Amino acid sequence: MTSDVYDNDTVLVGAGAIIEQLLRGEFICRVTNEEGWRALKNNSTRERVETYLNQINRTIASAGEGEVFFCGYLQLGEAERKVVSSQFKEICSALIPLVEWLVLVQEASGQDAPLSEGAPIRLTELQARIEDTPAFSEQLTKLSHYRLFGSSSNNVDGQIKLVFKRLVELGYLTKPNAEKQIYIATGKLDYLYEVIRFIDETEGLSLEAQAETATQRELI
Repeated sequence: MTSDVYDNDTVLVGAGAIIEQLLRGEFICRVTNEEGWRALKNNSTRERVETYLNQINRTIASAGEGEVFFCGYLQLGEAERKVVSSQFKEICSALIPLVEWLVLVQEASGQDAPLSEGAPIRLTELQARIEDTPAFSEQLTKLSHYRLFGSSSNNVDGQIKLVFKRLVELGYLTKPNAEKQIYIATGKLDYLYEVIRFIDETEGLSLEAQAETATQRELI
């Protein structure tokens, strides 16, 4: 009985806030909004949100094997296709600097796997490793000067802080505690990986292979 009451409350109270977040173009995952994420995992809440979105030609889309939720179009007319095309071009224009950043973080952190949702990045430790390795410093300088980040700084401290600030603004990272230099990867990265795979499959760009090659170059 208690569980039923809680579920109903979740449906009634949580749906409006979730709908607003989705319509703003935000991604809901365990990291960005655990309460909203749990609500969308609840069939009753998800159906309520979906019913409302369908009325305005929207639908709940997901990535990362159903662990990340965002808003998509239910049907694509000419106007919707223009919006989707514009959004896709925007993502594609950011792919190279984002992939290079992911490769740098993976290399400098000594990780075997790419950054994924929930993974912490301790900026102070990462910065120290980059400063101690000229190749990493060069990588950071190059990617920080892409238009996506737009850094004009000539030192690692200024470059890396601007890059991470921008990634928080873009929704790929979150900084739970303003007093600590610890960032958490969000589920939007899983969406990015799916976009990369889609482009690989349809355009033959082999972005993942390029990233893997870059990851291995320090071993050659």
